[in-house]
Amino acid sequence: MTGPAIHLSGGLEGAEATLLNGFDITLPASRWSVLLGPSGVGKTSLLRLIASLPCAARFEGRIEAQDQAPLPPRVAMMAQDDQLLPWASAIENVVIATRLRGERPDPDRACALLVEVGLGAEMARKPAELSAGQRQRVALARTLYEDRPVVLLDEPFSALDVLTRHKMQDLAARLLKGRTVVLITHDPAEALRLADHAWIVERQGVTPCTLPATRPPRRIDAPETLTAQADLLDRMGLASPNKAA
Repeated sequence: MTGPAIHLSGGLEGAEATLLNGFDITLPASRWSVLLGPSGVGKTSLLRLIASLPCAARFEGRIEAQDQAPLPPRVAMMAQDDQLLPWASAIENVVIATRLRGERPDPDRACALLVEVGLGAEMARKPAELSAGQRQRVALARTLYEDRPVVLLDEPFSALDVLTRHKMQDLAARLLKGRTVVLITHDPAEALRLADHAWIVERQGVTPCTLPATRPPRRIDAPETLTAQADLLDRMGLASPNKAA
């Protein structure tokens, strides 16, 4: 399955101030695009607008797929919070969107995805019986289950320990191959590991990042990745201790 390129242009206004001045970017087709930047500049609003969901910011501009086909039916979105139904089991949460659309769920596929995210033994458990990291993995399985050509991920690995995070990054990179993926993260290392293209989002606008020539998912300890990470931290105002000294 291949996803379309997505063109975004315009500006975002908050209730009291401008969130994001004029921007004009194209998220390439069938690639991972990563948005980095401080909180409160409209990154989540951009994802919600791509998905045609309500957001608090006022948007003036255009968001469209470059193939001109409607975007919303082709989008799956994983929000910052897991948004699991508290009365439903893990596997019921994975297939909930299918049921809401009046379609027949595929329990075998849902089970396989829960096994993939390391929750094969927790399928019957409800959210209150799961840790924050486990709930986030159920939400990831639910997003993967939707099997959409455009996938929007808002801090999808933030609640995971380092080892599990790397495993889930590898899983997402493998299962979402060919999709147009837009990832929001505050972690430069995660951005450099997964991004085909990346941008820093600030109130002044959206600027591209320089990435290593190697294809993602990259080794985070590779010299070119570490060099790119130092440069990215510097651009984000987070200088290394040696530089700060």
